[in-house]
Amino acid sequence: MFLTEYCAATDVGLQRNNNEDCHIALPLRGLWVVADGMGGHAAGEVASAIACSTIRKRFLLGASLNDAIQDAHKAVLDAADMGVGSAGMGSTVVAMVSSNNHFQIAWVGDSRAYSFCPGDDPKLQQLTRDHSYVQMLLDTGAITREEFAHHPEKNIITQCLGSIDLTEVDVGVYQGQWHSRRWVLLCSDGLSDAVSDDEISQILHKAGDVSIATSNLVKAALNNGGRDNITVQIVGAPSLWARRLQSLSALVFKALR
Repeated sequence: MFLTEYCAATDVGLQRNNNEDCHIALPLRGLWVVADGMGGHAAGEVASAIACSTIRKRFLLGASLNDAIQDAHKAVLDAADMGVGSAGMGSTVVAMVSSNNHFQIAWVGDSRAYSFCPGDDPKLQQLTRDHSYVQMLLDTGAITREEFAHHPEKNIITQCLGSIDLTEVDVGVYQGQWHSRRWVLLCSDGLSDAVSDDEISQILHKAGDVSIATSNLVKAALNNGGRDNITVQIVGAPSLWARRLQSLSALVFKALR
């Protein structure tokens, strides 16, 4: 495998007229992003597109992932003030930067990242922690894990890009290390709300590669109702050649800046 193994897919779902999700993949620079827009027709997709384009631009100019996400928050607010999209639009985001043997996940809202390690005892681990009302209830012991999965107010989030109440957003961060055969899954809540962790784990375990896994996850969300837009990206552990090519690409880009 010369390049990093990855696959991305998005689907409008079965009950929406437009897709407010947005995603980008820059394997040569080690950047992957999933953004889930909110704010109704047009506005949500404007917010998620602004989030992705701003993170991409700022990251390529040398900003940290945290700073790029903070800039995306301000960019969504500024766009609404200038009449682009609409007031009150916003977006969740989950992003990953991979460099050599390490990766970093950063997120705002309830878009998620999971780690999956195949084998005789496959393990799915949620790397992110939702910025949501029901997550707060779970953390305080007010509800159980079983109640969390089906709570009627699960869609209420406490952080998003473009929130007019926040000067800065609270960016969650996870630092990880690659090892052989590890996959990282990034997704909007169109997947995580429709497909249980157990079902996600089974699908990943049965898939022979990230392309099949990505396709089957989207199909599962559709089979379970497809009530929301669905976006999935799966990134595999980079090979030695992929890491060398990424380092070379970063050096070339820096020299051309």
